[in-house]
Amino acid sequence: MTSADSGRGRPRKGFPEKRRAILDASRKVFGRVGYQGASIDMIATEASVSTRTIYNHFENKEQLFSTVLIESSEQVAAAHEAMVERCLGATSSAAGLEADLVALAEDWVRPRPEFTDHFAIVARINAEGENFPGDLHDAWQKAGPLRVQRTLAARMARLAELGLLHVQDSELAAQHFVVLVTNTWGRGRAGVDALSDAETHEIAAAGVHAFLHGYLPRS
Repeated sequence: MTSADSGRGRPRKGFPEKRRAILDASRKVFGRVGYQGASIDMIATEASVSTRTIYNHFENKEQLFSTVLIESSEQVAAAHEAMVERCLGATSSAAGLEADLVALAEDWVRPRPEFTDHFAIVARINAEGENFPGDLHDAWQKAGPLRVQRTLAARMARLAELGLLHVQDSELAAQHFVVLVTNTWGRGRAGVDALSDAETHEIAAAGVHAFLHGYLPRS
């Protein structure tokens, strides 16, 4: 067996680190200038690698963007699923329902610095509209927003089973909750006019109050 044969199949030294650097740099660049505005050269510069190194890992810009978007969406979805479980996983009585929903709403509204680039990409997707491939849009929705909606809807259905909420459509209830508690009127976005803890609580509590007005069981 030759030395070349003995090395075949082994991960190249530094391979995972380079790939991680490329993905992190891509997230920043795509968030900053969008898919259309980004180039492999720009990403290579941001990652401090050569364009050849990027092409050793990814076939083209579209594959790189797809990988970044889906991976990032899965991370955001996992964080939101953890929020739902942490805040509502033990809710079993009417006495603690409102406080638990407010705690979830506060977590939902509070900015997560580690996801700033992800949400910048999402904003770019919404702005670029028709230039965004439809199949990738569907994959992004399944990996992120729809996954979170299903998780929250399942928890709403469980609260209804316990008699704590009156829910006919759990997915619609989940959508109503998110819309009501994230009604920040554009404040706290992109690090501008960030919400204070008191303002975050006020928004969360008001949203939950409106939600419960529609979803508490009627006597």
